[in-house]
Amino acid sequence: MMVSSPCINVCKMDATSGLCVGCFRTLDEITAWSRCDDTARNEILAAVAQRRQGNAPQAGKAVSNGKST
Repeated sequence: MMVSSPCINVCKMDATSGLCVGCFRTLDEITAWSRCDDTARNEILAAVAQRRQGNAPQAGKAVSNGKST
């Protein structure tokens, strides 16, 4: 089963935080999503959940080629 995107079609990047105001992903996470495997997608979703709760730094870790960096 494929992991669903957190996108809610409110696509606007916040200049201060560097996060999408709709899904709380970084631009790197958004662009890498389609190339990520489910493990990497779950890592992004975990980071998004922390950002929504305010428990993580504003900028997330970059993801490329399905691997967290």
